[in-house]
Amino acid sequence: MSQHALLLAGCKAWRSLSCPRSELRLDLTLGCGQTFRWRETADGHWTGVMQGKVWTLTQTEDTLWYYVYSHQINTGTENRMKQKVENEDQLLGNMSKRKIKQEEVGLCIVMSEPDNKEEELLRDYFQLGVKLGDLYRDWSTVDPHFKHTANIFTGVRLLRQDPVECLFSFICSSNNHISRIQGMVDRLCQTLGTLLCKLDDVAYHDFPPLQALTDPSVEMCLRDLGFGYRARFLQQSSQIIVNSHGPDWLQSLRSAPYRQARNALRTLPGVGLKVADCVCLMSLDKFEALPVDTHVWQIAKRDYSFAAGSSQKTLTDRVYKEIGDFFRKLWGPYAGWAHSVLFCADLKRFQKLKEEIPVVKDEKTELKKKMKERRHDTYEEKQSKKGKKYQRK
Repeated sequence: MSQHALLLAGCKAWRSLSCPRSELRLDLTLGCGQTFRWRETADGHWTGVMQGKVWTLTQTEDTLWYYVYSHQINTGTENRMKQKVENEDQLLGNMSKRKIKQEEVGLCIVMSEPDNKEEELLRDYFQLGVKLGDLYRDWSTVDPHFKHTANIFTGVRLLRQDPVECLFSFICSSNNHISRIQGMVDRLCQTLGTLLCKLDDVAYHDFPPLQALTDPSVEMCLRDLGFGYRARFLQQSSQIIVNSHGPDWLQSLRSAPYRQARNALRTLPGVGLKVADCVCLMSLDKFEALPVDTHVWQIAKRDYSFAAGSSQKTLTDRVYKEIGDFFRKLWGPYAGWAHSVLFCADLKRFQKLKEEIPVVKDEKTELKKKMKERRHDTYEEKQSKKGKKYQRK
């Protein structure tokens, strides 16, 4: 059985590119809720699916290491699968076919020859052309709170994801938390995506193409898988894109202005302001997009004394816009990147890191405290002198 790769095993098939931790931290970038396809399969090793390939990534202080898997299926299995494809024309038949593929998957092997295209994919996915250290310095100059957090939460990068995967993953995020979204995306890929590889009994599937989500029977299938009301949004959104816009429509929004792209996304079922901004920021190159939820709203109120809408219990579109504009004015054209750093720093899963951040002491508060201590010491001295005076008497 094929296993997840480990850098310490000394396999020559590992490849690398220069990338310091200050520019990319895998644990923070892959674990902060941008993407739902990566898992830590060994200490510091992350395995997931990107661009139709299964990867294991790890890093040393100045180097990003990557291992790319391929798969082989023996001839007998391949022939049986071809026969089943001929007999299965309906969607549910296709789902059964995929289950058979999962059971009969062949061996996973590493790609033996270096492939420059894979390095290009990795650089594009992590947007390594963006100098993160320079951005951190700029944000720290204008924002004391960011500076306070930045030394611990370094290397939080924005991913450049496939727009289809990003959109349908974040439709699943409505009223949800990261681990549950991960489970839903996994089930979606296992049911409708192509099997790519199997490692240590873990099957890795590609994200399903748009056409696989358009059939009306998909909604009931996804409801059975625990998607609830989101199942209808997934099926209807895919149907609208394929029938009204074409399969390349989402990709084309990369060249559209930010507001235009966001408004276009909002015409789809299940896509509100936050989901649209997530897709714009994480797959459509709109770095000024700033997703706002109640979590970000709390950050704005708690750490930036943002007063707008403080008396309201729900986040309205007006307050959403005001929060976004506030941070865009503060952080500049890469505001969405800065927002992701603070969002990451506020997640419960990273609280141990946050405990390492020294507490910022307000100068006025400290001055008052020192004056109070000084008055107390003076009082103690006076009482001590009185006591000695009485003792002499």
